[in-house]
Amino acid sequence: MTHGKDDQARVAIVTGGASGIGLACAERLVAAGWRVAIVDRDAGALARARDRFGDQAMVRIAELDVTDEPAATKAIDDVVAAFGRLDGVVNSAGIGADLHVLETPVELFRKILDVNVTGSFIVGRAAARVMRQSGGAIVNIASISGLRGSKGRAAYGASKGAVVTLTQVMAVDLAPFGIRVNAVAPGPVDTPLVETVHTPEVRRAYRHHVPLRRYATADEIAAAVWFLLDGSTASYITGEILAVDGGFNAAGLMLIEE
Repeated sequence: MTHGKDDQARVAIVTGGASGIGLACAERLVAAGWRVAIVDRDAGALARARDRFGDQAMVRIAELDVTDEPAATKAIDDVVAAFGRLDGVVNSAGIGADLHVLETPVELFRKILDVNVTGSFIVGRAAARVMRQSGGAIVNIASISGLRGSKGRAAYGASKGAVVTLTQVMAVDLAPFGIRVNAVAPGPVDTPLVETVHTPEVRRAYRHHVPLRRYATADEIAAAVWFLLDGSTASYITGEILAVDGGFNAAGLMLIEE
């Protein structure tokens, strides 16, 4: 691992970092020697994260609603004030729903887009305004639901499709500043969010349609995020959407298991 222009530990902020994929990303970054700011709006998850990391000087934990622009800007400023720099962002905060398009309330549709898309934009832009001086990397968490149409994903799929395009536009706009922007598009992952959305029927369907016949672990997604964040391994990769989905996005006709 490299530390850029000096030997100071690199710094990242992880939204939605108190559980699921975000927590797995934070743990992997800390293990690799990064200093990490974990922000989340779930007070209970934040309390559990504090217990998990203890009093490590390399970890800051704070509450943040990513749709609150002034709060997000302050969170970025606080990270820089505490750690002296900012090298990476993981936009993992997100919400979802599994509802037929005819049963999806407009209010819910707007809320999901606000958190998943607007929140990623707000945090990514605030971070880029800091990182434009020395470069860095942003990894957005998209989804295979933003790459292919799946049942019940009118709001969630639309939001993640928007994250895909947002990622590509940010990559183009921020490249002159040495800021790389990529996204990871997970398939089905065993996380607290998935536990609340995926019914037993959905789980059976995914296990049939995913060639690897299983759900991912959160750490398998975090490994892909780490690859894209680390400038020594992904220094010439920007604007890419990396599907980490057990082959779901690539699959065509498969044999039906009896």
